[in-house]
Amino acid sequence: MDCVDQSEQEKLIIFITLPLSSIIILTNLLIIIGIACNRQLHDTPNYFFLSLLVADLCTGLALPFIPRMGLVRSLNFPSCLLVHIFPNFLFLSFLFNLVMVHYERYLCIVHPLHYSQFWVHRCFPVALLAVWIPPLLYASLPAFGWNNWTEKQLNLSLDANTSYILRKGEPAVSEHNCSNDEQDYCSYKQIFPKPFIYLEVYGLLLPAIFSILAMTGRVLWITRKQLSDICKLNRSVMSSETSEHEHHLNLRYAKCVALVSLTFLVCWVPYIVYLHVSVVLLQGGEKRSSSLNIILSCTGVGSMAVIPIILSLANRQYTEPVRNLLKKIRTRCARIQDLGDPS
Repeated sequence: MDCVDQSEQEKLIIFITLPLSSIIILTNLLIIIGIACNRQLHDTPNYFFLSLLVADLCTGLALPFIPRMGLVRSLNFPSCLLVHIFPNFLFLSFLFNLVMVHYERYLCIVHPLHYSQFWVHRCFPVALLAVWIPPLLYASLPAFGWNNWTEKQLNLSLDANTSYILRKGEPAVSEHNCSNDEQDYCSYKQIFPKPFIYLEVYGLLLPAIFSILAMTGRVLWITRKQLSDICKLNRSVMSSETSEHEHHLNLRYAKCVALVSLTFLVCWVPYIVYLHVSVVLLQGGEKRSSSLNIILSCTGVGSMAVIPIILSLANRQYTEPVRNLLKKIRTRCARIQDLGDPS
């Protein structure tokens, strides 16, 4: 890969991910503090959501490193493992937490009378471990031998480190940083074999996404049916044309459907497109990480990381401490302005 091209791609990654990552981290911190300060929210459903926010916070921290997984860098074997395994684990745990939150709410809506009897509610620690331990185990498989790192590459990495130490800080592998021979360096192809990537994409990521969409669609269908029953009962009691209350319920449902559809288009579609583009590039044996793939990676992962924030904004209890703080700041600023303007 050309030095200029890689430098431009690094700048592009920073330009896209830095503001998005900062917004995700700051917003999640505020919501986490709001939930922690409100004792009324200290129950099982909100603990699941709190775990999701922590995972989303970690995803925001890892966001600048995820597009870099497609670049070719001169790193030794342990460092190469770390820069690939750790971001992959954080993103998988985020997706597992997102599935668990939707599953818990799905059970609460579909089976409201028997919700407390399900294992998700009765065995909360087990459910919490189920969204963190399996992603860690799967992401760590390359560290236990499922990788394409050969003995020759390991020897080259050790020789490069030794040369670096002997030169007292002069990078011995600098002449390799922009070589076209990708087999000598750290890239995702050396850490993640093709079967590993295919299993993750088609065995974990896409099934998780489609399960979330299926549960959301089922909840909307149940909501629509209940709304229709309420409207029929209302008409039988009022024995007149559609009431204002019925109009209000239909409007709220329409807003809910519009929000879900918009969330799917803005948050899910970019990531699904990125997954398929990545698989096509992998099948084509592309050696370069194109700017288009980097943009898709940043926007796809970043848009998914916004989903917990959207869910938080839909619950006024989560944002109440922040809104109260903003009101106090606004009031104090208004008082200061009034004192400074005696007229």
